[in-house]
Amino acid sequence: MVGQASVPLVGIIDTIVVGRTGDAAALAGVALGATIITLVFWTFGFLRMGLTGLTAKAQGSGDDGEVNALLVRGIGIGLAIGLALTLLQIPLSTLALAVMAGGEKVSGEADAYITARFFGAPAALAVFAITGWLLGLGRTRSALVLQLVMNACNAALNVALVWGAGLGAGGIGAGTAGAEWIAVFTGIALCCRITGLGPVSLLRRTPLDVLLDRTALARLFAINRDLMIRTIALLLVFTWLASSGARIGTSTLAANHVLLQFVSVSAFVLDAFAFTAEARVGQAIGAGSRARFLRSVRLTSEFAIAGGALLSILYWLCGQTIVDVMVTDEATNATAVTFLPFAALIPLLGAPSWMLDGIFIGATRGAALRNAAIVTTLAYIALDLALRPYGNYGIWTAFTATYILRAATLSAYVPGLLRSIKPAETLAGGASPA
Repeated sequence: MVGQASVPLVGIIDTIVVGRTGDAAALAGVALGATIITLVFWTFGFLRMGLTGLTAKAQGSGDDGEVNALLVRGIGIGLAIGLALTLLQIPLSTLALAVMAGGEKVSGEADAYITARFFGAPAALAVFAITGWLLGLGRTRSALVLQLVMNACNAALNVALVWGAGLGAGGIGAGTAGAEWIAVFTGIALCCRITGLGPVSLLRRTPLDVLLDRTALARLFAINRDLMIRTIALLLVFTWLASSGARIGTSTLAANHVLLQFVSVSAFVLDAFAFTAEARVGQAIGAGSRARFLRSVRLTSEFAIAGGALLSILYWLCGQTIVDVMVTDEATNATAVTFLPFAALIPLLGAPSWMLDGIFIGATRGAALRNAAIVTTLAYIALDLALRPYGNYGIWTAFTATYILRAATLSAYVPGLLRSIKPAETLAGGASPA
């Protein structure tokens, strides 16, 4: 939870660094650029989610060779995809900014941020894979160290480049990209310590035929295909939200970005319970234990819902003070305070959807996650369009409803998931216990 809480802390620090300059256009540019980068990078978020479930299952079944192979596969795929994104950054950013239509000044700031961030793409995606592998093994302390190193470097570099060098939104992007490269080397060192092998030894002990095993790769890409579609669908929700705010005006776009920091904190903190569920659920299914599965779901869900309630209360009581600290532009501040109650509701309403995500990721049920995300996104867009006459009230009503929709659609798949958990003896082809 501490590691997860540190992830959105960087976004908050970035918002404060830019927000306290009083430049609403720069803050809006970071908001727009961050939305685009999140959409592009997290399209490949399956490197984190897919590896968690597969690694947990491999560990649960005692297959240490596959555990190591998953790490090498994940890092290699992340670096390769990230390099391709870096080479394609100009057409990708041009297309995205044309669709988002944030205005000339805001788009200029966003372009500077995006250009800098793309140079960190290979490292960012490799870190996704490393984090997923660590969480799949239940190595939350190592995942914490990795997050703290990356986030501390990110915060320090961004402060130096914006307040020190006056680079604005581009400085925020450059600082984050630099921190991602520091993090990938830190993550490799942590993984080598866990395996007891150096990078060269790890590669030597993972034969090419094992690394490129067709069955393992097919399973990995089958799960990843569904998770990619799921991730794109959910990211479109946030992209649509930013685009809707941009159509109203710069202050609304900037204010909505400030409020999304509250949502981000909630998601990352409560995802700590979901990540625990991912590892425990994957291990329970790998071991063929329905009792372990049910216990993991019950305990993590109870803590997550209680945590969501506490965060909602905290936002209601202290949210305005936090907004005052984050941004000095009067119009942006006033808009953020007006719509703060929506952000305060989301931790409580979103806890069930985040937990169900973790359960199905751990079970490697990509199809269920894909279908639920598509239904949710389509329903959200329809609702947002219907509520457009109500301005930002309509935008936030539609956005808040997505968390209820996600929980409802995933809940429909729970009975089938329970029926699919078979004893390990049955999975191995032997007789199941009486």
